[in-house]
Amino acid sequence: MKKFEIPLHYKSSIVSEIKKIRKESDPRKKDYTPTVLNFGPITFYIARHFGFCFGVENAIEIAYKTIEENPGKRIFLLSEMIHNPNVNNDLTSQGVEFIMDTSGKLLINWADLTKEDIVIVPAFGTTLEIESELTKIGIDPYRYNTTCPFVEKVWKTASSLGDTNFTVIVHGKHSHEETRATFSHSAKSAPSLIVRDLREAKILADVIKGKIFEEEFYELFDGKFSEGFDPGIDLLRIGVVNQTTMLASETEEISNHLKQTMISMFGADKLSKHFADTRDTLCYATNDNQRATNGLLETGADLAIVIGGYNSSNTSHLVELLEKRFTTYFISSADKIISNNSIKHYLLKDKREVETGNYLVPSENIKVVLTSGASCPDAEVDFTIRKLISYYKNTLSIEDVLAELRKQL
Repeated sequence: MKKFEIPLHYKSSIVSEIKKIRKESDPRKKDYTPTVLNFGPITFYIARHFGFCFGVENAIEIAYKTIEENPGKRIFLLSEMIHNPNVNNDLTSQGVEFIMDTSGKLLINWADLTKEDIVIVPAFGTTLEIESELTKIGIDPYRYNTTCPFVEKVWKTASSLGDTNFTVIVHGKHSHEETRATFSHSAKSAPSLIVRDLREAKILADVIKGKIFEEEFYELFDGKFSEGFDPGIDLLRIGVVNQTTMLASETEEISNHLKQTMISMFGADKLSKHFADTRDTLCYATNDNQRATNGLLETGADLAIVIGGYNSSNTSHLVELLEKRFTTYFISSADKIISNNSIKHYLLKDKREVETGNYLVPSENIKVVLTSGASCPDAEVDFTIRKLISYYKNTLSIEDVLAELRKQL
């Protein structure tokens, strides 16, 4: 796989060594058991796969090269480069400005841009409508395009569905930048509809079965279907794609439910005429990270810590998986660990950050599950490990623990 040039301050001496050791012992990535680092009074169970993915490293490399190669020019990002506050803050500290927020609200008017300005398309990609706005100004939307190749792969799958007269069902968060981009590209070639979860997929199944009438469909899925969408016609032939950072298990459930709906309506022998087998369109990193997170569930740890941007979709799904088994603390950086008795963390359901005390349970050897999202620098995992170790006496040295890991693997 290609090696990217990313800033040194995103890298980590501990994590890079862990990943190197695991890659040497398991080059084909068949082992999803966690890495165990036993420092004596505290032990970490670290996910087999976590941190920066191909698409994120590609985006960061392009962004930093763009800044380096264009001194004195105005440089803009359409929206957040990736969903990580530290990375985005690094870019804005170098003079990069955001044209819109993550919801798509303009922060800078299109009229304020000129053809001399540089606009970077983030890893999530962008809509055809925004591409058109840039083209009108005289800015080439593909010149500094960091769209993840795996997102573009989803667009190609959606286009193929349209070419064969299938409607595209997008499993995603309709307000997320990537889903907005995918929907825009999909709607160009096929009737398209966004479903958020299995609950909405079941509602859609009832529409297909005629249990929910057209008027109610338009109300229930308001803002989530393409122009001119006709449920009576467009739901006779469907295929499912997804936002690349969704839960794999949920996409499978949605796809299977809609598939069974088509079988019940038209019979198994005619399934291929009504349901396209698109397979899972999640990216490899999302799959790897989710499978590695599932590998953490049997550790018997005392708590879990997940590091990543609070608006990061792939990170939030790792939190959801771990919350089923552990008391889980979702933090945006190691700085959120205030002391050995206080941690600031994000509550997914409440959508707010809180401060919790006594999070490190009393134990002679506390066990901590640790992972991070695909847009989180490895350095943050490193900082977290070092900070937690610092709260304990008589810990083994990092060098000795890594040496022991190498012996074991």
